[in-house]
Amino acid sequence: MKFLIQRVLNAQVDIEGQTVGKIGKGYMILIGVGEDDTREIADRLIRKMLALRIFADENGKTNLIIGQSGSGKTVLMKSLIGLHRVDQGQIIYDGRNMPDMSFKQLRALRREMGMLFQGSALFDFMTVLENVMYPLEMFSNMTAIEIEKRARFCLGRVDLVERSYSLHPSEISGGMQKRVAIARAIALNPKYLFCDEPNSGLDPVSSLVIDRLIKEITEEFNMTTIINTHDMNSVMEIGDNIVFIKKGYMKWQGSNKQLFNSGSEDLDEFVFASNLFKAVKDAHEKHGASI
Repeated sequence: MKFLIQRVLNAQVDIEGQTVGKIGKGYMILIGVGEDDTREIADRLIRKMLALRIFADENGKTNLIIGQSGSGKTVLMKSLIGLHRVDQGQIIYDGRNMPDMSFKQLRALRREMGMLFQGSALFDFMTVLENVMYPLEMFSNMTAIEIEKRARFCLGRVDLVERSYSLHPSEISGGMQKRVAIARAIALNPKYLFCDEPNSGLDPVSSLVIDRLIKEITEEFNMTTIINTHDMNSVMEIGDNIVFIKKGYMKWQGSNKQLFNSGSEDLDEFVFASNLFKAVKDAHEKHGASI
C-alpha cells in the first residue's frame, strides 16, 4: 500500500458520472491498495500520514526579475537557462551546479525547463494543436495517441476551446497566442518555467488574464517560475518574490507586499516612476493600506 499527497487548486472524484468527493485549494491524497494489504498496514500508513509536517517551499511561486532596460535582466535569464555560459559563480538546480555540467547533463536539465518567449514564438505553418504537440514529439517517448491527449489537456488547462485547435497562429488573437505558448511551455511538465515579457503587446485586460493564468499554473503544478518583466501591474499582482537589478547588480529582493516600504530609493524610482503609481504609493502611505 502506498499513498501520494499532492497540492491542488481543486479536485474531485467521479464514479459512474456522479461526483462523490470534491475540494477546492488544498491537499489531495491518492492511495494505492494491493491484494495483500491488510487493515494493520492501512492503520500504520494512516498514522504515518497524520504525523507528517508539510512545509511551504520555494516551488509553486512566481519569481519576477525587474529593472531598467540594459540593467542585465536578459543576460541573467540567458545565464539561468544555459544560453550564456558564466565565467564565475554558481547556478544551482536542486543541488546541481549548471556551469559544471557536461553537454549531456545540460541537455537533460533543459528537458526540465519550459520557456514562454516574448513573441510567443509559435510556428506559423503548424496548427494550435500541432504547436503544443511539437515538444512532446521531439523530447518524449509518448505514443502518438498519448502526445495528442497531453496536448489537448494542456490547451484545455489554458482555457482554449477545441474549435481553436485546428487554427493557425495567424488566425487567433495575441492573447490566445500567449495561451497556446503557455500550453506548449508546460507540455513536458517542467519543474522550471521561464517567461520573457509574457505580457508584451497585450492589452491591460489580456495581460491580467495571462498573469493570473501563469500564477495558477505555477501553484497547481508546483513549479518554480521566473518572469522577466517591465509590467508593474504584474509586479503588484503576482510578485511572490521580486529581484530588482540595476547595472548588473541585485539592489533589492522581496515580495509585492514589501514594495511600498522597501527602503530602496533605486527601487522606488523605478517602480513608482509613473504618476499613477506615485499616487498609489502616496495613498498607501496616507491611509496605511496594503496591496
